[in-house]
Amino acid sequence: MLPPDAEVLLDAPDDLMGPALVEAAGGDPAPVAELLAATRRGGSWEQRDRYVRRVAAFARARPEWLDVWRARDPRDPDGLLVDAQRAVDRAWASPTRAELLREVSPLITAAARADHGDPVPWRLALDHARGARAGHTYFEELWEAAIRRAPHHHGCHVAALRYLATSWHGSHHECFDFADLAAQDAPEDSLTQTLPLRAAFGYLTDRCGPEVPRARLDAAADRAAALSARLPEGRPAPAEPRNLLTYVLVRLERWRDALEQLRLTGPYATSFPWDRDADDPLGRFLEVRQSVRVAVASGCPERGSGAPAAASGRPGSERGGRLRFGDH
Repeated sequence: MLPPDAEVLLDAPDDLMGPALVEAAGGDPAPVAELLAATRRGGSWEQRDRYVRRVAAFARARPEWLDVWRARDPRDPDGLLVDAQRAVDRAWASPTRAELLREVSPLITAAARADHGDPVPWRLALDHARGARAGHTYFEELWEAAIRRAPHHHGCHVAALRYLATSWHGSHHECFDFADLAAQDAPEDSLTQTLPLRAAFGYLTDRCGPEVPRARLDAAADRAAALSARLPEGRPAPAEPRNLLTYVLVRLERWRDALEQLRLTGPYATSFPWDRDADDPLGRFLEVRQSVRVAVASGCPERGSGAPAAASGRPGSERGGRLRFGDH
């Protein structure tokens, strides 16, 4: 049983972040600051990374409270990190991205120096390097610094995978090799288990490069599904990996598996990956959800492992390790 369309929320904050953002909207940065400080003290890096991106997005639309925070305590590691994320996000949205990204480098450096054990500034530095078109040697130096702090940090691995995909467009086999190795090395409850799913998404949404065997795409989805089964049902935190897994399962025409992920997701839609296909990600999510329901109810044939790819070379097409740059 899936929740009604009217109850589905897009990019909903969790029970801790929601009230903190309400206070920030009223001009008080203290609850957000306390929440981020707790993630840093507790070494909750995945949660911290998710919170930083969420808070920075909120600050782009409502900046006054962050400006107050930064003025009160310019050296606060959490305020520095949110400010750096906001600056990078703003630069990414600009036509002069590379130039603007170079200008925000000091902010990222300050955030990294404010807490030497925090990997999240290094994830941000990896994203920044991709946008600034940094060379491979410099990127690998950043990567080594990131994994020294948190060897299995999901955000840093996603940033590295994106850099590989951007630098060698169409090199999907290399991206899968990197993602598979990282997932094999990661603990079974780590979000890095979903890195091959990211590689599958990159392949399925790219019309460039050699064909990837169907079995490899299914294995990536199966690995992510195994992690999803261990995560709490109907909660905001696992919503993004489950939305991504649903997207990939639909492209693979695995309707029943996609319906199961929609059940586990509950009322939580996320902009990514649905904004890849539509300007209205919530509308797209609801549209796909209904299509999955209909496919399952009508007994629509499913593709299994080893099934041939669609004629386009991409199934269902409709619209860790260490980086080894020398291998490419």
